[in-house]
Amino acid sequence: MRVAYIRVSTQEQNEARQLEALKGYGIEKPYQDKVSGKDTARPEFQKMMDFVREGDEVYVTEWSRLSRSTIDLLDTVNTLRDKGVKVVSLKENFDTSTPQGKFVLTVFAALAEFERTLILERQKEGIDIAKKEGRYKGRKEKVLENFDEVYEAWRKKEITAVKAAELLGVTRATFYNRVKKYIIDY
Repeated sequence: MRVAYIRVSTQEQNEARQLEALKGYGIEKPYQDKVSGKDTARPEFQKMMDFVREGDEVYVTEWSRLSRSTIDLLDTVNTLRDKGVKVVSLKENFDTSTPQGKFVLTVFAALAEFERTLILERQKEGIDIAKKEGRYKGRKEKVLENFDEVYEAWRKKEITAVKAAELLGVTRATFYNRVKKYIIDY
């Protein structure tokens, strides 16, 4: 079976370029994530890795869509190869089963990781400048509709912090941060 993995880093980005590039390759099952490629904790990526079996082919438009980390990319390709799955990158078009292909894959993976590091560095520099100029306010705080009632239940020890966070759809750390802010503002 021909499987495609398509990934963009944010909800605002569009995967149309990748979908267009994969037309004509007979893709039978596409998997699409809108999440960073910094690690392999991506829902559709995990589904794809669980789904593929010997004889399948995984198509990506370029290696950086599969992973931004050299180690993760090499681990992913090795895992797929061990399952008997062929991996095809349209942009870098080479065979990862040969020593030369493995070497080139390692170089491309290192470049993708380097590019991500530079992007993060530039982003941090831009944020620092915006903060100095008073233009950066940070990420907007998530609205927690039923915070008051969940907080009261937690305060009365009717529920744990873990349960409170789960009910609010946030992490435990976020819950505790909101509690501190709530107490100060209240």
